[in-house]
Amino acid sequence: MANMLIIFCMVLHSAVQNGEALRLRNPGLDWFTTSVALQTSHILNMENIEHDHRFGYDLAIDSESRVAMEPDLAPQNVHYSKTKTRTHWNLVCDSECLSSNEASSRFAIENREIQVFFMMRHSDRNEKKLKEKLYSVSDPKSKEYGQHLDMEELKDLVPIPEAAVNTVLGFLKSHGISEPNVVKVNHNRDIIRVHIPIKTAERMFQTKIGLYGSEAPPSKFIYRAYEQYSLPKSIANLLYVVGDLANFPDLSQTNRDQAVSVGGNWENECELTSCTGLITPNVLKSRYNVPESKEVKGNSMAVAEFQGQYFDHQDIHKFSSSCHVNVTVDREVGGNREGAGIESLLDIEYIKAISPEISLSVVYADQYSLLAWVNRISNDKSPDWVHSVSYGNDENQQVSDDYIQAVNIQLMKAGIRGLSILFASGDQGVCGREGCGFFRKRFKPDFPAGSPYVTSVGGTDFSSNEIGEEKTWSCGGGGFSDHFGTPEFQKNHVEKYIKTANLPNSNLWNASGRGYPDISALGGTKAPYCVVAHGYGVGVSGTSASCPVAAGIFAKLNGIRISVGKSPLGWLNPFIYQNAAAFQDVKLGANGCTPFVKGFDAIEGWDPATGVGTPDFDRLAKIVESLP
Repeated sequence: MANMLIIFCMVLHSAVQNGEALRLRNPGLDWFTTSVALQTSHILNMENIEHDHRFGYDLAIDSESRVAMEPDLAPQNVHYSKTKTRTHWNLVCDSECLSSNEASSRFAIENREIQVFFMMRHSDRNEKKLKEKLYSVSDPKSKEYGQHLDMEELKDLVPIPEAAVNTVLGFLKSHGISEPNVVKVNHNRDIIRVHIPIKTAERMFQTKIGLYGSEAPPSKFIYRAYEQYSLPKSIANLLYVVGDLANFPDLSQTNRDQAVSVGGNWENECELTSCTGLITPNVLKSRYNVPESKEVKGNSMAVAEFQGQYFDHQDIHKFSSSCHVNVTVDREVGGNREGAGIESLLDIEYIKAISPEISLSVVYADQYSLLAWVNRISNDKSPDWVHSVSYGNDENQQVSDDYIQAVNIQLMKAGIRGLSILFASGDQGVCGREGCGFFRKRFKPDFPAGSPYVTSVGGTDFSSNEIGEEKTWSCGGGGFSDHFGTPEFQKNHVEKYIKTANLPNSNLWNASGRGYPDISALGGTKAPYCVVAHGYGVGVSGTSASCPVAAGIFAKLNGIRISVGKSPLGWLNPFIYQNAAAFQDVKLGANGCTPFVKGFDAIEGWDPATGVGTPDFDRLAKIVESLP
């Protein structure tokens, strides 16, 4: 007991030295934390501690009382049952099955490890400090606008106590997990990525883990816990969550329209007859006033791909030659296998069609994991300045508030470094992936698109068969978050909309929530995008098309600033709402999508159907040039 008290005091002392008051899961212990930390701060010299051996490893942690992690994880939140999840995964092999030879013979599964992320917790004070710094470097009205932090400065701004990191590492070591190739701590010391054998993970987290298979082809398999997991209290207090242990990825399906009955009456510059009437690079350049630009050294952009969405260089080459644009992938992060993934080809072909002069990275992961993606970004010493991500889930499908907060912390840190993160707003209108329900109807907002710390991109169609005015794509995602309050940067816009619009029934949505999308771009089914896949031009639609187009435009705007020695735009939302008049307002349509569901109307000004509108590069460029 004495040893445990001494070590506990050491942890608290280190927290004080690093400006971090650890947030305990029992608020009633705050007075004890503060008192002991102050009394021990002048006694213990943490520099003389051999952390790898002294912290965590000597504790009798497995005999401690345990804390149920993500306590709002429950059947109504994630699972219909143990065997079926809301995100269309089925349990095909439970814990007992995995212990037998059945898994290998039935599913050809060789790897019996699960990759998880220990997300280190920040104090409330340091969370507030992060938010304040993000606003100060991102608000054009701030004296600190554009003064983004580098990796070391960010790490020092809100440091995770080294004693806390080593306590978690000691816990892993006590379970035989310590090899450098299976335990990786990121640069900021706030994410620990670990590969754990399934049976070890079950003992470590006191849970049951099974193999889940996807409902939609092609078949995919993942390991996930199907019982609530727990940790010793001394470890649980240091974490938000153990990510990718309980949360399920959404199986994104891009809208593919082989036969197009409407299309548009414009010239097809692509040497593919199948592109006739579809959105092509010249259509976008014409509508959004996108010019040709010269390469700017140091400018960059990226697209994120998951779940087998590889790209084929031959398809990219054919799109380039046929549509007379220069599409190349300059950097591959996470690898690629030659394959015609519609989602990845859409992203690559059109972000480059907009900005061919800008270096493009493709960041790939086998599973849709926000945590794996942000972990890669946080470790990138030369990050891409603009990121387009066309994946997401409903807010209601997230496993817990702590998981959402862990993701938001990383999004804020990306913004502080000067990165612009854009997410597609979703393709199911106001009802989301789950639907609005039958007896207890409720709109289902999106995440991360509904996070204040990303720029959410909705979808539009042309209002006629010509290049010109746009209307809301009826299935473009948008609405109001049930998790996040209305942020200051859009407060006036949201209040005006609520006062003037013809609104859906108030019991269906949260009038005090963060409104999204922030902006929009063409993406509807009236005239899909012409994408070359498997050697042919096919029609593809959705906000998955809108997002890379908007990202390419902002990357081009970054070039204006970088070319004269200024910083990139970074987190975009304060800039967007302060300069809403630089966007082309969309005033037609609504995003109900589902029959008999009234969505949100597009009206003059911002609305939760199309945001502040679609980009006008000429207008935006003049404003960007004038920014400090």
